Amino acid sequence: MYTKKIFTAKQMAIWTRYETLFFLCIITTAVALYYFLDLHWLRIPWTPLALIGTAVAFVIGFQNNSAYGRIWEARKIWGGIVNVSRTFGMFVQDMTTNEHALEKYSDDEIYAEVKRLTHRHIAWMTALRHAMRAPRLWETQTQHRTNREWNVNPPEKLTTLDDDLILYLTEEDIEYLKTRDNKQTALLYLQSHHLRKLKEKGLIWEFSFLELEGVLKDLFDLQGKSERIKNFPYPRQFATLNHFFMWVFVLLLPLALVPQFGEIGMEIKDVNPIIGNLFVWFSIPFYVIVSWIFHTMERIGRTGENPFEGTANDVPISTIARGIEIDLRQNLGEDPDQIPSQFPVRIFTQF
Repeated sequence: MYTKKIFTAKQMAIWTRYETLFFLCIITTAVALYYFLDLHWLRIPWTPLALIGTAVAFVIGFQNNSAYGRIWEARKIWGGIVNVSRTFGMFVQDMTTNEHALEKYSDDEIYAEVKRLTHRHIAWMTALRHAMRAPRLWETQTQHRTNREWNVNPPEKLTTLDDDLILYLTEEDIEYLKTRDNKQTALLYLQSHHLRKLKEKGLIWEFSFLELEGVLKDLFDLQGKSERIKNFPYPRQFATLNHFFMWVFVLLLPLALVPQFGEIGMEIKDVNPIIGNLFVWFSIPFYVIVSWIFHTMERIGRTGENPFEGTANDVPISTIARGIEIDLRQNLGEDPDQIPSQFPVRIFTQF
């Protein structure tokens, strides 16, 4: 079952609860040292901290913009795969005819050729989505403790590529793929070879053949763009330094925030001694809020760096591919009982 996640405010708080508790421990320790041990000298001025915070905000903004750009580009690529796939299915059905055939073929024979081309295209999408779900060394978000709690299991993690491909390919095609590492590329080569043979038989007119080859070229372009996002990570020097800078800011923040609240408490002590004496403890919620915002924005950027990793918020390529398959097979006129249903989507609205 494919799991998708819709984040509400409550779930966002649960998603970051471990870090929030850590921030609470940091600021509580700092305030306790300041209040009970009278460590008023343990402080830093706001100017350098403000400069660090500004730099961190810029870097986090850059990371989030870049991560969103990768997600949006991935979504456009797979949107292109949807459109080109439908075009391919239409072209194959209407361009494979007896009009220019050297010898006449029966309707069943023509349908068998169209069906084989269509199913091989579905196999190409299946191989591509499996390749996009293959783990990379820099993809670590699925291993995060809170992400594991969502129990996200894309279909590619529940079945093997070989088991999925056998549903769409002939034994001859499967044997061909055994010696190829990049199976999605090999399948497009098979498509081209098949189309050439049909052209030689006259089942596909020469100009129709060129149109279909152009569609295969578009599929190669979309595949290459998808593989580029998968195989070229967000530059690690930016991601690593951004993470370190954020923690430097978060760990230094109590040294400026706590004394500031202490000074405010001293100013109001003459008017209200009780509130003035305890006012330094009000720095705890403000510190937790500021730290939570910086950390959560940085973590959102890290989560969006790899849009095919298989987390709850990535591009739903499994659902997209299955939707295309259903469209192609329905328009091919297959028995509805043989057409698979869409992958079930379990949407959490509460934890």
